[in-house]
Amino acid sequence: MKIRKARFSGSWYPESPDACEKEIQSFLKHEQTDHVKGKEFFGGIVPHAGWYFSGSIACNVIHCISQGKKPDVIVIFGMHLHPGSLPCLMTYGAWETPFGELEVETGLAEELAGKFRFQIETPEHFTPDNTIELQLPFVKYFFPDVKVLCMGVPPASLTLDIAKAVTEISAGLNLKIKVIGSTDLTHYGHNYGFTPKGTGTKALKWVKEENDRRLINTLISMNPIEIIKQGLENQNACCSGAAAAAAACAKILGAEHAHEIAYATSHDKHPSDSFVGYAGVVFE
Repeated sequence: MKIRKARFSGSWYPESPDACEKEIQSFLKHEQTDHVKGKEFFGGIVPHAGWYFSGSIACNVIHCISQGKKPDVIVIFGMHLHPGSLPCLMTYGAWETPFGELEVETGLAEELAGKFRFQIETPEHFTPDNTIELQLPFVKYFFPDVKVLCMGVPPASLTLDIAKAVTEISAGLNLKIKVIGSTDLTHYGHNYGFTPKGTGTKALKWVKEENDRRLINTLISMNPIEIIKQGLENQNACCSGAAAAAAACAKILGAEHAHEIAYATSHDKHPSDSFVGYAGVVFE
């Protein structure tokens, strides 16, 4: 089987399995998920900065999702795409992680690729992408036997059609799935060309209490169309298509509620006038 090599291990997250496990266990010690313990989750929303900044949030979301019934496939939506971008998909092979490979669910991938026009990647030819790769060690750790379907989806109505098709094809193949949407929130500051509230304490407060909060509330409402709209209009989600797809799938799968389990910014770890917001949400 051909393997898609990891591109961010050893920099954005640890390269060795021992170091990864040590980090994961550290993240779990600081989890704040008592209010969602014992629930069954259909999926969630994770951030995708380096593990130093947002790994704890992503880890705890995926850990929550791993509780309860085990899926056959974890579907991960991600990638930084524009509304007019083609969705992106790898239909065969496996993804490298420190804990071993995650095999692509080829039957699901190929059937989906037959219904929509995708930019097809291969294990040898692909664009390095942190939004998906940084979740894979967590997925392999908490779901050691699962297969994956990883794709990039744009912030556009097409994405909602893809999400619906994913659930329908999975059901037709008798595959149980859970879903993950990968997005960071507001990218604020001169580094990102976005400073509507200037700099300093006032800007940080606006991002945390207003701009990011708008997006989180929309994620909790599980309104896919509004999630995309929020991201495009307020620049408070860099991958709103991915978040919308996960919410859409989760609703079809049976989710009726969403819970915020964590929020942070890069400013918490590295104070700067340029910073990024991160949230963890689970769909019940």
